[in-house]
Amino acid sequence: MADTDKWSEAAKYASLMNVVDIAVYIVCIGLSWWALQSFRFDVLLRRPKGAQAIMLQILLSIGLGHLVASFFIQYLGFSMGFSKLF
Repeated sequence: MADTDKWSEAAKYASLMNVVDIAVYIVCIGLSWWALQSFRFDVLLRRPKGAQAIMLQILLSIGLGHLVASFFIQYLGFSMGFSKLF
């Protein structure tokens, strides 16, 4: 019976961490989109208001947001794991 409780607690913990991970990814992608709005794409691109330019901004914000979110999620995981050492 105690084994089932441990698995249930582990599943709840994993589910909570997944929700936190998704929230961190969404926030970081949104922040990177916001930050990229100040970048002057009109200097680099032929048609900065075109669909391809907008897609480039979306892909850049997803890529940058993924990198930033991965950093914070790994930092959170390392810090939580480090506390179990002592």
